[in-house]
Amino acid sequence: MTFTRAFLEQCANNKMILLVIIGVIIDTIFGVLRAIKWKKFNSSVGIDGAIRKAGMLVSLIFFQAIDILVHINLIGFIPEEVRSYIGGSIGLTEFFAILYIAYEVTSILKNMALCGLPVKHVWEAVSKFLSKYTDELPDADELDEKKS
Repeated sequence: MTFTRAFLEQCANNKMILLVIIGVIIDTIFGVLRAIKWKKFNSSVGIDGAIRKAGMLVSLIFFQAIDILVHINLIGFIPEEVRSYIGGSIGLTEFFAILYIAYEVTSILKNMALCGLPVKHVWEAVSKFLSKYTDELPDADELDEKKS
């Protein structure tokens, strides 16, 4: 099997890449709904959001190529609660996909809240879980402004 064929098959069959793509689509949908409601572009559908989303997808394809060439297991960097869902081995693709999924979930919840959907408790649970592992959560300034 050639490298190109193996690469395309692994990209097409990688569930983590698929989850990131689904997250990007859902975030874009809620970002568009938010833009319609507020009558202005936002971080999900503006140029910054488009660049961020494209960068995530391109980097996953790049990491998949590296994973084919060099087998790296980064399972030790993943919290124990998450390991039970993933399995015994993850490469660069899966590692970064987890980070991207976490970012997209927070962005989706933020957009849902700003669209007026009742997701406050879900947002708080996800935010609490993620705050254990990172200080780089997307800021909730817009949510705070909405409360004012």
